[in-house]
Amino acid sequence: MQLVLVSGLSGSGKSIALDVLEDGGYYCVDNLPATLLLEVVRFLYEGGHARVAVSVDARSVALSSLPQQLEALKALGAETRVLFLEAGTEALLRRFAETRRGHPLAGSDSASQLTLSEAIERERGLLAGVSELGHRIDTSNLQAKVLRNWIKEIVGLGSGALTVLFESFAFREGIPLDADWVVDARMLPNPHYQPGLAELTGRDAPVIEFLEREQLVRAFLEDLRGFLGRWLPEVRKDNRSYLTVAIGCTGGRHRSVYLAERLAESFSANARVLVRHRGLATGAG
Repeated sequence: MQLVLVSGLSGSGKSIALDVLEDGGYYCVDNLPATLLLEVVRFLYEGGHARVAVSVDARSVALSSLPQQLEALKALGAETRVLFLEAGTEALLRRFAETRRGHPLAGSDSASQLTLSEAIERERGLLAGVSELGHRIDTSNLQAKVLRNWIKEIVGLGSGALTVLFESFAFREGIPLDADWVVDARMLPNPHYQPGLAELTGRDAPVIEFLEREQLVRAFLEDLRGFLGRWLPEVRKDNRSYLTVAIGCTGGRHRSVYLAERLAESFSANARVLVRHRGLATGAG
């Protein structure tokens, strides 16, 4: 059983951390009372959830019992990790101003209502004991995507899974609306005008043989492999889950289909790869 406990100051990035863990396959529970930690984690584990992430914040009932709860889980053999997110008061004030949200400890009764600065300091005091239980992360000057990557590295989730869709299409039918990157292959030699190839597709051996004899096609394919090899890792680091590379030619049946198939083969070992051929699916000529 793997447990990640996420705690910290409001506005420091706990929601981002939970989102990363959920995307990484953790069953996430937000704002759980500390006294229920052992019971809930055992219940989830017995229900088949081997990886659980729980958020406990200053609103939690009996926060002082948290160390004992964690020790009990460790005694049961759970691999536990505590992430405590914090930030400077100035950074937190700015974030609350940007989101226009109220602090959870500010209160709504005018008699006991705290200013934002007072609520932040009160929360620091309540969580002082929790901050010493695990890995502390100061998010004051971190962009959200940097924090996501840090969480992944700390927990061991790696760079995340990226699904790349190589999609061939016909320019005369329009560029696909889901395209992230568009590649124009219309300047390459066209098998359509070769005897016996017009009715075939880029998946048929005679068309493949024709295209692979052409130096321009080989050079273009090699350039595309180099470009994607250089930039797909950066897309993955940016926490993207999907990327559509749309490759177009005139009719969407020969050159674009061939290139999409070859690129899918080249990158299938490094990412989840899908291939779709719009021209073949719609019967475009």
